[in-house]
Amino acid sequence: MSDRESVPEQSAPLPQLSPEERAQLEAENGVRQFDRMMEIIEAGLQGSRFRLRVSTLQNLNREAVQGLEPSAGHVRNHPVSISNTQHQPPEASDVQELLEELCDYVNDHWEEATALHLASYVMWRLNWIHPWGDGNGRTSRVASYLVLCVKTGFVLPGEKTIPEMIADNKSSYYDALDAADASWKQDSLDVSAMESLLEGYLAAQLLSVVAAAGGST
Repeated sequence: MSDRESVPEQSAPLPQLSPEERAQLEAENGVRQFDRMMEIIEAGLQGSRFRLRVSTLQNLNREAVQGLEPSAGHVRNHPVSISNTQHQPPEASDVQELLEELCDYVNDHWEEATALHLASYVMWRLNWIHPWGDGNGRTSRVASYLVLCVKTGFVLPGEKTIPEMIADNKSSYYDALDAADASWKQDSLDVSAMESLLEGYLAAQLLSVVAAAGGST
């Protein structure tokens, strides 16, 4: 299955990078984004009451696309489409309010919702809003993992994290996004397919700890 890419409907100046330079910068940004995510997780675990904020999401996106996207971290001010999917992201004028609603949902349901549900909601809803010109998928995956860890109450152990496993094979991830999109079109919030996907990846991540310790899997 082909990756889904943001396709701006109006042009923006982009850095002139060779494919090799771009790949190198993406890799370096990925490390910085992961490190920033871990800093936010640690702060969230130490605080009295975690609250997801739009500024946190923007910060994570900025780390992902710095040097690759002219408006890194800033919400888009232009229409965008996504290749290889039928979903059409909302108008740019609605993005800021939708991001605030996303954070409100997580914060308002923090006590009673499960970690898997909140992480799945963030994963889907950020992709659905598609707030930025680039890096939406990468940002949704680390933001989802951030929420999963803080809500669970600790930094999840494992040699390979959920965002890394999804990045290695996005087919099931795309299917789960499509399932949630289809439900939303019917005025229903249903991220159960994403919850099941994340549950499986979480089990694999934790089992890697058992394997590393020499246990039986």
